[in-house]
Amino acid sequence: MFSRNRHYFSFLLSGAVLLGSIPALSQDKPESILPPGFGEPDQPVEKPASPDAGPKKPSDDLVPDIQLRIPDGSDRVTLSKSVQSTAGAGVNPDDLEAEDTEFVAQLPQDLPPSLRRSTFQVGVLASDDHDMGATAFSGVDGKFMTQVMRRIEAPIASRWASIVLRRALLSKSITPSRVNGADWAAERAWLLLRMGEADSARMMVQAVDVDQYTPKMFDVGMQASLASADPAGMCPMVEPAIALKNPQPAWLLARAMCAGLAGESAQAAALIDVARSKTKARGLDALLPEKVIGAGGNTRRAVNIQWDGVRVLTAWRFGLASATGIKIPDKLMATVGPQVLAWQARSPLLENTNRNKAADMAASLGVFSSSALVDHYAAVFDATDPSERSGSVPMMLRTAFAGSAETSRVAAVRQLWNNPALPEPERYSRLLLTSRAAAMVAPGSTFSADIDLLLASMLSSGLDIYADRWERAVANVSGEPGMRARGLLAVGGTKRLDNFGRVEIDTYQTMVGGDDGKKGSFLFAALAGLGRISSADISARAERYDVPVGRETSWTRALERAIAAKANGAVVVLCAAGLQGRDWSKVPPGNLYHVVSALRRIGYEAEARMIAAEALTRA
Repeated sequence: MFSRNRHYFSFLLSGAVLLGSIPALSQDKPESILPPGFGEPDQPVEKPASPDAGPKKPSDDLVPDIQLRIPDGSDRVTLSKSVQSTAGAGVNPDDLEAEDTEFVAQLPQDLPPSLRRSTFQVGVLASDDHDMGATAFSGVDGKFMTQVMRRIEAPIASRWASIVLRRALLSKSITPSRVNGADWAAERAWLLLRMGEADSARMMVQAVDVDQYTPKMFDVGMQASLASADPAGMCPMVEPAIALKNPQPAWLLARAMCAGLAGESAQAAALIDVARSKTKARGLDALLPEKVIGAGGNTRRAVNIQWDGVRVLTAWRFGLASATGIKIPDKLMATVGPQVLAWQARSPLLENTNRNKAADMAASLGVFSSSALVDHYAAVFDATDPSERSGSVPMMLRTAFAGSAETSRVAAVRQLWNNPALPEPERYSRLLLTSRAAAMVAPGSTFSADIDLLLASMLSSGLDIYADRWERAVANVSGEPGMRARGLLAVGGTKRLDNFGRVEIDTYQTMVGGDDGKKGSFLFAALAGLGRISSADISARAERYDVPVGRETSWTRALERAIAAKANGAVVVLCAAGLQGRDWSKVPPGNLYHVVSALRRIGYEAEARMIAAEALTRA
């Protein structure tokens, strides 16, 4: 076994990883890509107003590793770092305004009718990719679901809920009633982008033929291309977008870039001059397209990019800079939301050694699987000078997998965990990074001091079968680590723990709950939602743990309707709406109860258990 483990990690560290790219934005709608005045002096960033894994093995590797505002006439889009959560309020269908169906642009058809794709059913996943089926959104009102999706403040608190949400949004499902098919695909792509899923969003945009694009889809399509650091992705859309009434001025610049990328340098030079005169583009926003044009062929224009005085990072700036290998200053990256780091983690022109923080964030959001994160650090190991590897994260990870003895492997894992100075997303990503190394540790009380983190690490990437093997060892460990481990196994294991009821929950709250008691409330909510405690225990403790299991809101009623309609995709979207917030401190325990219960009832118990274990780990 030892030899096999060493061979496994040697394999991980030997392969280079090819990662895609990513940029940035806001929330409700994909607005114009350009900053205020397009070339006028920058303004400070404004903060927005508050507003399958299989039934037995929910490994995050089973989900594909493949991530702005909808147009409302505004010309501004910033990448705000802080977003207020509205998770506790619920989603009220009565508050959601209906919107007129936008027209489909009348464009020449480049494909014969036999090859054109209908927007009646749009998606990316196949059945063996854990697609949720054609009826994922059937029986629900499309306008209502559009408003729910648009109001979700992504990224949400739960990594595992994000993974399930990605599957729902990418499923090849029938377009629900009262919404245009292309607009519906655009809304799905827009939410994926806000989650940090640039590649998924681009795939969704490309799942619709350009001659069926609506103004909304054109806007989201540009955003997805920028988020993927792929300006060439805009080229099929350029002429149809410019033919629209009141097209975004950015399309004129995109036309010039596409000419340059096609090797038409003279035409590109002429088009860029025309675009600059019509859009008032100047400074950085005009120079970046010229940089892209220069990458497509020989030009006589020397372009020097300077970030001095730039205080706002827009998707336009991020996407074009990333596409041409221009480093974005750290001070600007510090102003944007976490999804931008997830996009950056896949940037093809950024050196592996410079994107550790981005990769950690991508993993904590569910954009990277645990295996993808290990692959990233394997590539970093390969790129690091041997004299500088000692004490580095890749070196510790190598020891965690291929150390000469189990004690040395556990010691390396402990080193990776033991850095309280790291922000929470990066601390959680260390659990993901070590999940398979933790699963290699033989169950027993030898490592009792680390037993809770070993289980948390395994469950972070869905290794519940391995976690089950620790049940007997956990029962023999006393103190806080043992109680934490029992709580994790009670909600994350494949079966209900014997003799785990109200007394054990109260003990957990006393030993682990913390000053605000949130962990104890989450434990109770998860066990109740999973049906792993008795009705009597639920009745006796619901008020004490602030989990109003019987209270109805517009959100819970919408959940019940979606469950009754067997619209699993809609259920997942509504669950995501209940888990809004940048971290678990923003999620009410009652919301966790309803989310876990809803997912269990539609056949996603494994995912529900992983969300519950994540809540206990990250709260």
